[in-house]
Amino acid sequence: MELVQPGLGLIFWMSIAFLVVWGILGKMAWKPILNAIKERENTIKNALDSSDKAKAEVDALKGEIEEMKKEARAEREKILQEAKVNADKLLSDKQAQAEKEYAKIVEQAQEDIISEKNAALAEVRNQVVQFSLEIAEKLIEKELADKKAQENLVDSHLKDLKLN
Repeated sequence: MELVQPGLGLIFWMSIAFLVVWGILGKMAWKPILNAIKERENTIKNALDSSDKAKAEVDALKGEIEEMKKEARAEREKILQEAKVNADKLLSDKQAQAEKEYAKIVEQAQEDIISEKNAALAEVRNQVVQFSLEIAEKLIEKELADKKAQENLVDSHLKDLKLN
């Protein structure tokens, strides 16, 4: 039964050996292990703090990006409005110019029509005068006493004339 129950001396020497190992480990191993654990703890804490700061910076950057997007949209709208105004102005300018050209062309056409009309009327007057002179010349050449003979003579001369 001695194997199952240790003796008092064995317990004593095992306790002393345990205390010596405990003391040596306490002085040489536990302090560096505890320091390493503390250092690791501090590193993790610093990493978490840095992560929180980075997250805050990311959130701030997201806000700035959103603000920049809003400004870009506003700028785009402004540019589109200016382009529309410029296009409308250009269109109205072109319409006004086209209307002026149309009015000028119509006025020129009316002047041409009036001048052609006046030229045609002058030509007709000249022809009427010419015909009248020819008729008068033929009437003077021949003296007629009665009215019926004069009308017949005028009709025959009118038939002889070529109208232009």
